[in-house]
Amino acid sequence: MSAPRGVASAALETLEFPAALERVAEHAAGPLGAARVRSRRPVADADAIRAALAQVAELAALLLRDDDIRAEPVPDIGPALELLAVPGSVLDGAALAALGRALVAARIVAADLGRLADQAPRTAALRAAVPARELETRLAQSLDPEGQVLDGASHGVARARRAVREARQRLVQRLESILGALDQAARAPDAAVTVRGGRYVIPVRGTAWARVGGIVHDESATGSTLFVEPPEAIGLGNALREHEAEEQREVLQVLRDLTELLRPVRETVAAAWEMCVAFDDLCARARYAVLVNGFAPAIGTGPLEIHDGRHPLLVGGAVVPFDLALAPDEFTVLVSGPNTGGKTVLIKAVGLLCLMAQSGIVPPIGPQSTLPVLDGVFADIGDRQSIAASLSTFSAHVAVLKDILERAGSGALVLLDEIGSGTDPAEGAALAAAALKTLTRRRAITLATTHLGALKLLAAETVGIVNASLQFDAETLTPTFRLLKGVPGRSYGLAIARRLGVASEVLDIAERAVPDRERTLDALLATVEARAQELEARERELAAQDERLREDAARVDARADEVVARERDVKTRGQALESAAREQARGYLLEARRKVEEALGRARAAVDEATAREARRLVEKAIEETAEDDSAAKPEGWVSLEDLRRQRQEPPGAPRRPPSPARPPAGAGHPTATVVTEISLRGLRADEAEARLVKALDDAVLADLPYLRVIHGKGTGALRQLVHDILSADTRVGRFGFAPPNQGGHGVTIVEFTA
Repeated sequence: MSAPRGVASAALETLEFPAALERVAEHAAGPLGAARVRSRRPVADADAIRAALAQVAELAALLLRDDDIRAEPVPDIGPALELLAVPGSVLDGAALAALGRALVAARIVAADLGRLADQAPRTAALRAAVPARELETRLAQSLDPEGQVLDGASHGVARARRAVREARQRLVQRLESILGALDQAARAPDAAVTVRGGRYVIPVRGTAWARVGGIVHDESATGSTLFVEPPEAIGLGNALREHEAEEQREVLQVLRDLTELLRPVRETVAAAWEMCVAFDDLCARARYAVLVNGFAPAIGTGPLEIHDGRHPLLVGGAVVPFDLALAPDEFTVLVSGPNTGGKTVLIKAVGLLCLMAQSGIVPPIGPQSTLPVLDGVFADIGDRQSIAASLSTFSAHVAVLKDILERAGSGALVLLDEIGSGTDPAEGAALAAAALKTLTRRRAITLATTHLGALKLLAAETVGIVNASLQFDAETLTPTFRLLKGVPGRSYGLAIARRLGVASEVLDIAERAVPDRERTLDALLATVEARAQELEARERELAAQDERLREDAARVDARADEVVARERDVKTRGQALESAAREQARGYLLEARRKVEEALGRARAAVDEATAREARRLVEKAIEETAEDDSAAKPEGWVSLEDLRRQRQEPPGAPRRPPSPARPPAGAGHPTATVVTEISLRGLRADEAEARLVKALDDAVLADLPYLRVIHGKGTGALRQLVHDILSADTRVGRFGFAPPNQGGHGVTIVEFTA
């Protein structure tokens, strides 16, 4: 991976590249990830740049859907890994504890990357193997978080520390006994057993030392109190020292054993640690891309083309984005206009955006942008006056320009602020024109700012040079910071002076002194600006009208979709009702047939007139009971019981009456709606989502449902807020809240209705 040969540290400082990196590093989870971001520098390998930006864009797109993806901070275990490479070396407890924390973090990161294999394969490619979990367990069982060896690290440590505690207890008890046996005159005020020089002692008055005896290890500031180790305690003190030495030997053995466990997997640990740092670096860059709404540009596929560009250090405020697109035969952009109009910010923004992209950071630019692969970046911005070097402002700029002309060629980006200033305007303009023509012939991408009127005509005379300006409101004399390519800008020097209160007689003299050529050019530029503003206003009006038409068309389409859906629903309900009616009619007819056949059977079996009359009565009764229920549509060839009874009562030869229309079965006029307990609003516009949610609430209340699940997704939170506003205003809603994490979390709202 090659670095651009011409990006000097001075150019990076001039463009405030370290400050831009700091904005990205703020999103790192740990200091090592932040340091990795700060250490990034632009490279000139197009394939490497594309791969890095694609990896960032992939993870950024995933973060928009799932913001829970997090990197794990890891401690700096670089020195410990270097020491592990030295045979026989032993790591201290703090280094081993740091290694344990790094292994835990590596296991979490490796698991997260494994889960991202399908959704983000470029990100998952960072995944590295981690040592066996038993190693983490052994470290956790042997060391506390600060690296102190625990009693349970080994039997030897536990035994040695138990012996130390017992020896210390015997020694302290003996010293307390000796101190208690002394009279008040021999003891120091508030006397108690203490430690001096690593030995346990008792404080006694200096006058009583001859009676107590022993070794004096220290004395008070006044010399009146001596800290004495009595003869009776010397042996116990020596025994304590021996046990403490044994404890240290056992602790050192534990540290040696743990170090030897780690030494064979040193390379694996190093790779896992690098995985954590690299993932933290990637997450920081992806979160920055999401924050600035940046899009990965195409790299090296065409001339410079920036859409919706913003200065990386100004993102977050009221920033006016700019669009700058160069044709294949355009290499130099000459930006003119008044002071405080944003010219310097513009050229620095272009340089920063290119440097960030070549450093693997998605810059704050819009989609469809294209950036070239630069092998050199040169900047002459600001006042380079140096008293120590005996350089005036102009001399300093000329020295930098000389260096640029010697080194810049095709593939370089040159940024020149106020070129040709600081000397006689005619000579400065001539030198600036010659330099710009030279850089244009070399096909170096050059952005230069100027106030010199002579340079504004250069674009009309030289192929490859194009004018540009930052729009200025002529009425309020305030900048709008909108970039206009192809139109030079007016300086507004006299107009600003008039606004600031310079005497009118002075300004009249100044206006008469302006050459006719300059006055004519200024008037022409004023006309062009006025016409451009008119066209811009007309464009905004047409855009607003087009937006309204699109919204109207969308509402019509939504209404049409709603009508189609309702028609489909009505058709489905009609088919269901027809099927139910047929089944009900069939049941009625079968029951009627059974009753009639039963009555006819009795009639055939009648043996006398009385029995026949009873059978006839039963037949008529069966006909009367079933006639009212025979309301379904009859299949072809069937005759209703009512028609049979009427035909039996009519005399032979009477004209046949058409059968009465069948009545629908009870309940057929009240179709049952299909009610769901869950709706999804994802992908809908606000008006569509509101209509669908209100209809779902109405259906749920009519169906007496206890709750309703509303899926709105996480996204930007706008749809979720709309849902909550509607629910808060609906009196039928008892309460609502987010679903549990395993059922959708903040992407789903559970609605409970009032009783």
